Amino acid sequence: MPRGRFVVLEGIDGCGKTTQLEALSRWLPTSGLLAPGAQVVCTREPGGTSLGQALRQLLLHPPEGQVPCSRTELLLYAADRAQHVQERILPALAAGHWVLSDRFTGSTVAYQGDGRGLDRELIAELEGMATGGLQADLTFWLELPLAAALRRRGDWPADRIEAAGEPFLGRVAAGFARLAAERGWQRLDASQPVAAVTAAACEHLRQLEIPVPRPHG
Repeated sequence: MPRGRFVVLEGIDGCGKTTQLEALSRWLPTSGLLAPGAQVVCTREPGGTSLGQALRQLLLHPPEGQVPCSRTELLLYAADRAQHVQERILPALAAGHWVLSDRFTGSTVAYQGDGRGLDRELIAELEGMATGGLQADLTFWLELPLAAALRRRGDWPADRIEAAGEPFLGRVAAGFARLAAERGWQRLDASQPVAAVTAAACEHLRQLEIPVPRPHG
């Protein structure tokens, strides 16, 4: 079976990543894009593995009085990613499956780099160590103004990152915009109705070059 495909959804909280990931996971098996026997694997960062779930709890809901400093936060995200890549993503791709991930390396650059102000060279070094050079075949950036994202969230309880304040979140949003331009991400207008965003994402996925094996004879 040929190698699977790795698709990432990035953006600020409230932009609709989880909703779109679920919609794409339902659409892909009917799309004709998957090789025979291939599956769709949905995952997320942080928390895509059992170890990652424990790290997610430490990152987003740490014990009272034990808030990680910015550099510790960065290292915990890197540890989560290293385990995620080795345990979940690479085996799935090798088996020919499609992997859909809610966040990947771009979120670390936007949140810990642009948001926290940590050194981008350090972040890039850790990214290389954690991923072993793995990159997504396609990254969707769900663009949504911060004010709209905050309205969508409403009174939903915020985790530690989401509660960092609007100035922080504004820097993160600007970081995503910069990364999308630098890394050639595919922009999706997340202010549109959910079905319209899904349709646009499906069209971009159809344009991926998929090496599906053809029968002989």
